[in-house]
Amino acid sequence: MIKPPEGYGVAYIDWEQQELGIAAALSGDGRMKEAYRSGDPYLEFAKQAGAVPPGATKQSHAAERELFKVCALAVQYGMGEQGLALRLGKPPVVARDLLRAHAETYAQFWRWSDRSVDRAVIAGNIYSTFGWTLQLGVGANPRALRNFPMQANGAEMLRLACCLITERGIELVAPVHDAVMICAPLERLEHDIAATQAAMAEASRIVLSGFALRSEAKVVRYPERYSDARGAKMWATVNRILVESEAREERHNELRFRSSKAEAGT
Repeated sequence: MIKPPEGYGVAYIDWEQQELGIAAALSGDGRMKEAYRSGDPYLEFAKQAGAVPPGATKQSHAAERELFKVCALAVQYGMGEQGLALRLGKPPVVARDLLRAHAETYAQFWRWSDRSVDRAVIAGNIYSTFGWTLQLGVGANPRALRNFPMQANGAEMLRLACCLITERGIELVAPVHDAVMICAPLERLEHDIAATQAAMAEASRIVLSGFALRSEAKVVRYPERYSDARGAKMWATVNRILVESEAREERHNELRFRSSKAEAGT
């Protein structure tokens, strides 16, 4: 549904592995920081855990990388053995080994995460870097508490980035969870993309005490239309329905026209 005006382009710019980067920075886990800075934290996790050789690539060990990717993301939500096994479509023993590998590889992260949950339960609240506070009720979900630092500080980061972007004269179309979309004349588009990425990096450094997160940009220039592979099926479905609806409407109008002509003739 998104198409830039004539002479303009839009760019969808999102932080790469934002939640993992936040977890690495806030926990102070050196190995997790190393994984994030590698550019492919999921493959690096597999290497650090000894599951793939040091020279492994995304192509040579795609299946192993996918297992470790799902595990790394699931940990952020406090997913347990059974839930991870279902997500992977593997026996529980596989999920158990992956979670053990994560705990052993990133011991500092787990100590920090456990302390964060314990402190929140005792104090009855949990808060972001800049003090946005969630008051806990009775029976607070420990999984939600584990995930709170990543989500809340991701929101802090996005808020700051939006402020920096607009203050620098860049047209911000919309914030999108861990991303922004900007619009600019074609002759200025590359400049504004670079300025936006600089603002996003600055926002991450402010929230994470100097730890910068990467971002990547998807650029769409007029007359192209922005699309996301995850929405391709829905887009095709909507277009098919519209074509079928218009065809039915044309047939209906044709029948009405013929009927009116027949009535006029009689």
